[in-house]
Amino acid sequence: MDKTYQPHAIEATWYQNWESNLYFSPQGSGDPYTIMIPPPNVTGSLHMGHGFNNTIMDALIRYRRMQGRNTLWQPGTDHAGIATQMVVERQLEALGQTRHDLGREAFLDKVWQWKEQSGGTITRQIRRLGSSVDWSRERFTMDAGLSEAVKEAFVRLYNDGLIYRGKRLVNWDPKFHTAISDLEVENHDEQGSLWNLRYPLADGATTANGKNYLVVATTRPETMLGDTAVAVHPDDERYKALIGKFIELPLVGRRIPIVGDDYCDPEFGTGCVKITPAHDFNDYEVGKRHQLPMINVLDQDAAILASAQVFNSDGSHNAELDSSLPAQYAGLDRFDARNKIVDDLKALNLLEKIEPHALKTPRGDRSGAVIEPWLTDQWYVSTKALAEPAIAAVEDGRIQFVPKQYENMYFSWMRDIQDWCISRQLWWGHRIPAWYDESGKVYVGRNEAEVREQHKLAANVVLRQDDDVLDTWFSSGLWTFSTLGWPEQTEFLKTFHPTDVLVTGFDIIFFWVARMIMLTMHLVKNEDGTPQIPFKTVYVHGLVRDSQGHKMSKSKGNVLDPLDIIDGIDLESLVQKRTSGMMQPQLAAKIEQQTRDEFADGIASYGTDALRFTFCSLASTGRDIKFDMGRVEGYRNFCNKIWNAARYVLMQCEGKDVGLGDDQSVELTVADRWIISQLQRTEQEVARQLDQFRFDLAANALYEFIWNQYCDWYLELSKPVLWDEEAPAERTRGTRRTLVRVLEAALRLAHPFMPFITEEIWQRIAPLAGKTGSTIMLQPYPASEGDKLDAQAEGDIEWLKSVMLAVRNIRAEMNIGPGKPIPLYLANSSAEDRRRLQVNETTLAKLARLESISTLGAGQEAPMSATALVGDLQVLVPMAGLIDTTAELARLDKEIARLQGEIKRVSGKLSNQGFVAKAPADVIAKERAKQADYEHALEQLTEQRSKMASL
Repeated sequence: MDKTYQPHAIEATWYQNWESNLYFSPQGSGDPYTIMIPPPNVTGSLHMGHGFNNTIMDALIRYRRMQGRNTLWQPGTDHAGIATQMVVERQLEALGQTRHDLGREAFLDKVWQWKEQSGGTITRQIRRLGSSVDWSRERFTMDAGLSEAVKEAFVRLYNDGLIYRGKRLVNWDPKFHTAISDLEVENHDEQGSLWNLRYPLADGATTANGKNYLVVATTRPETMLGDTAVAVHPDDERYKALIGKFIELPLVGRRIPIVGDDYCDPEFGTGCVKITPAHDFNDYEVGKRHQLPMINVLDQDAAILASAQVFNSDGSHNAELDSSLPAQYAGLDRFDARNKIVDDLKALNLLEKIEPHALKTPRGDRSGAVIEPWLTDQWYVSTKALAEPAIAAVEDGRIQFVPKQYENMYFSWMRDIQDWCISRQLWWGHRIPAWYDESGKVYVGRNEAEVREQHKLAANVVLRQDDDVLDTWFSSGLWTFSTLGWPEQTEFLKTFHPTDVLVTGFDIIFFWVARMIMLTMHLVKNEDGTPQIPFKTVYVHGLVRDSQGHKMSKSKGNVLDPLDIIDGIDLESLVQKRTSGMMQPQLAAKIEQQTRDEFADGIASYGTDALRFTFCSLASTGRDIKFDMGRVEGYRNFCNKIWNAARYVLMQCEGKDVGLGDDQSVELTVADRWIISQLQRTEQEVARQLDQFRFDLAANALYEFIWNQYCDWYLELSKPVLWDEEAPAERTRGTRRTLVRVLEAALRLAHPFMPFITEEIWQRIAPLAGKTGSTIMLQPYPASEGDKLDAQAEGDIEWLKSVMLAVRNIRAEMNIGPGKPIPLYLANSSAEDRRRLQVNETTLAKLARLESISTLGAGQEAPMSATALVGDLQVLVPMAGLIDTTAELARLDKEIARLQGEIKRVSGKLSNQGFVAKAPADVIAKERAKQADYEHALEQLTEQRSKMASL
C-alpha cells in the first residue's frame, strides 16, 4: 500500500471495475429489496441535495446487498419539460431562430440531439459519488417504454372518469406561455405598492358614514378591468346594508354587485375587497361561491385584450355579459396598463392614496417572469376519489413515513386535495393522447388509429391531436412501476414491486410522493385485485444548508458543489463559479469577498468517501443539515486513520503466521478478546441504527469503534505482544489473527458508508483473514455473534485504559516527558483491581512506560505523589525528582475547587423541593450517588493536599 491515502488514485478505477462486472445488478437469493432513484432532471448537474440523497440510498442498497437481499437500485432521469425546452430555445435564440421557425417535429429533433450529446452530465456525476445503481436498467421518462406507460395511464384514468378537460385558473408563465406547477413558482420578497381605489356606489347608495363610494385596496390595479364584485364581511356593520347593492366599476362602467363573504377581514385595510375571479386564486373561490361571472382581460403574453373573455362560474361561455374593455388599454403590457389605469383614475379623482407595500411576488423559477393567475382550458386529474385509498394506505401502516411526523403533512394535503392540472403548453414532453374533430369533439386513445377504430370514424374525418404535453410530475408519478415494464406484467415488475424505500425531501411529499401513491394504487393491482402500493417506507430527509443554517442559493453565494469537495478547487475558480452570470455588480463583489474570506486557499481535495461519511454523520431523521467543511476535513482524517491502520496491520501480518489453519492453536490476550467483543457490539449497533434509518448514529458508532477502540487502543495493545520476542507463538498468532479479522470485518461494516477506501484495503486484508471473493460489495455484512461478547475482557481493558489515561494526565500536568520511565503506586485497591493488574501488568508497564508498579496494602503509605482516581483506586506517581511541588499543589487546588463546585451544584438541586417532587426516583438516586462520589473524591484529594503542603 502507498504510504499516503490518495482517494483519486483508487475511486475511478474501482467504480469502473464494479460497473463493468455488473456488480450493481440484482443478485442474491434473499428477498427482493428495491429503491427507485428520484429521477434528476436531464438538464441538471450535481448539487448538495443530490449528493446527500444519493449517499443515503447507496448506503441502504449496499447494506441490503451485503445482507444477501436481491437488490435493485433503479436509475433514470426526468425529461424536465420546461427546463429542457428552455435550454434548446436559448441555443436557437443565439442563432437568431425560434422553435416556431423550425416547427414542432424539427424542434423536437433538436431536443433529442441535445439530450444525446449533453444530457448525461448528471449521471456521470452520480457515478463520482459511488452510487451503485444498476446502470444496465437506466430509464428516461421520454424513452419508448415509459412513453407507452404514460399513454396507457392517461387513457385508463380518462376511461375511469378521472381525467377531464376544464376551464380553471392556473399559474401562467407569460414568457414561456405555459401553465406551471406550484413547485415551479418562487415567491420573492419585493417592495411594491398598495393602491387604494374609489369605487362609486350605484343607484344613489351611500355608506354608513355618508360616502357615495367604497375604497378597495389592490396590488394589481390592472386586474380591476375584470372585477365582477366587491366583497365585504357579512357581519361588518359598516357595510351590511350595502350587500346586494351595486358598484359602478370605474373606467369600464360595468355594474357589479356587493357580496357578503367570510373571506373578507374587516380589520385589514378598509374591509372591502375587489373580486376578480379570472385573475386571483382566492377571488376564484369567492366567485364560485357566489356564482359570479369570470372575466379574463389578459392574453397569453399578459397584455390587455381588446375584448374580454367572459365565462360563467362553471367555466362555460357567457354570451350575455358585455365583454367590451376600454380601447385605450388594448394591447398594453400589464405593467404599462397598470401605470395608465392609475393615471386615469387619478384624473377622475378615484385614486384615494398609494402606500408602499411589501409583498411576495410569484415568479417562474426558470423564466423569472411574474406569474399570472390565468383562466385557461386545461386537462385535470380528479383527485378526491384517488386520495381516499392513498390516505388509508398510510393510516393502516402499509406505507410508513420516517420520521412519522411527516404523515401529518401528507394527511393535511390529501384531505384538502384539489384537482391536479396535468397539461402544459410546451412541445417537449409526453403529448396528450387526445384528438379533436372539426367540431371540437374530443376523443382519447392510445393513438389515432385506436381512436378511429373505437369511434368508427371515417377516413375523411379530420382529427387534430391536442398540442399540449403532460406535466412532468405525471410521468414521474408512474416511476416505481413504469420503469419495471408496466403495463406489461414483466418478471421485474412481479419481483421488485412494490419497492421498499423511497428517499426524498419533505418539499415534494405532495408533488411527487402523494401522486405516486394515488396513481400506483389505482393502476397497479395485486393478483387478488387489491391495490398495490408503490413503496413500503418513505424516508424523508431535510435540506442541506450551509454551516450557519442558511439555505444554499446562488444569490447568497453560499452554494457548495459536491464535486468541488471531492476533487478540490482553487480559490480563483471558486470565485468565478460563484459570481458568474450575476447581473448585479454589487452582489457579485459581496459574494466574491465572502468566498475569499471563507476559502482563502480554495477547497482541498477530500475524496468521495470523506464527503459521503460526512453526509451520513449529519443525517438525523427529518432535520435540515448544517453542512460544515470542518466535518469533511475531520472525516478525511478518519480515512487517513483507517489507511495507516491497515498499513500497520499489513506490516505486522503479511508473510507471517496469522493462524488461518484449523489445526493451529491460538491464544487470545485479554485485549484480543476485548476488541472482538467490542466489534460484536458495534455490529449490533450499526445494524440497529441502519434498520431505523438513523444514519448519523450508525456512522457515529462506526467512527467510535474504528478510530478510538481499534486504531487508538487495540493497535497499541497489540504491540507488547507482537514486539515481544519471547511471547509464545500461540499468543502472537492469536493477536495477528485478531488484527486482520477485526479489520476485515470493520471494512465490511464501513463499506456502505465509504465504498472506495474499504474496497481498496479489503483487497489486501481479505486473503490474510481467509476471505475469498472478487469484491467487498458482495461479501456478507457483519452480524453480531452473541457468544463472542466478553464482559470480563471489556471491563479489564476499560480498567487498563483508565489507569493509563490517569498516568498520561499526571505526566502532562506535571510536565513529565512521555518517554521517561516512572514508578507507579496503586492504593486503596480492591481484589478486582489487583486481579486486573495481574492480567494487564506487562501491557500497562510497557505502554505507560513504567519502571515499576507497586500495590500498597492497608496502612501502607506511598511517597509524596501526584494523584489521580480510577473509581476508588488511587493512582500515584511519586514526586521525588519528578514533580514540581508548587505546580502539584496548584493542580490539586484546581481539582478541589472543581469538586466543591460540583457538590454545590448537586446539593442545590437536591435541596430544591420542586425538583425532588417532580423528578423520577431514578434521577434523584443518580444525583445522590454523584454527590456521594464527589464528596469521597474531595475528601481524598484534600488529605493528599494536606500532606503535600506539610513538606
